[in-house]
Amino acid sequence: MAEEALTVASISPDSPATALYPSRRVELFDEATDYARLSFSKHRQVNDAAMELTHRIRSDFVYDPEATEVSTSAREAFQRRRGVCQDFAHIMIAAIRGLGLPALYVSGYIRTIPQPGKERLAGADASHAWVSIWCGSDTGWRDFDPTNAQAIQNEHIIVARGRDYSDASPIESMVLSSGRHRLDVEVDVAPV
Repeated sequence: MAEEALTVASISPDSPATALYPSRRVELFDEATDYARLSFSKHRQVNDAAMELTHRIRSDFVYDPEATEVSTSAREAFQRRRGVCQDFAHIMIAAIRGLGLPALYVSGYIRTIPQPGKERLAGADASHAWVSIWCGSDTGWRDFDPTNAQAIQNEHIIVARGRDYSDASPIESMVLSSGRHRLDVEVDVAPV
């Protein structure tokens, strides 16, 4: 798959070209690449290997909102073995790209389904991040959520895709005004 990614001539948005190399927030480092090699082998399907890596990250890393900040590097989060969805996505991207495979950062939301008999909580849905991996010209891109150890199906809503958080941040923008303002964003993803 790594060899095929290098031969794709297209520069369309679905091209693997921009997803192969280090980016501003995802440097390649040997520890992450070695970690990925435990799941990937030359004759294994990329989709299967990526799913195993997704599960390994979920079991080997601790979800801890106090462990990192938005500026924490993938290497630092990897060494700490803790962080949040952004960290886990960056770690997985560094690991995948280290193998020469294309990987993108995806930001969005997860639809929260309430427990039976309970009401939906307004504003309960926080922004989320996961990884999109190019699985070849025939298959295209497949998404994986290392924070929740699952392949993406119907509950994840994509807001943006990019090389890393810098390209796909759901909350970074610019507000121009004549006074001092505070912007609060609250999202509730619910079927209509």
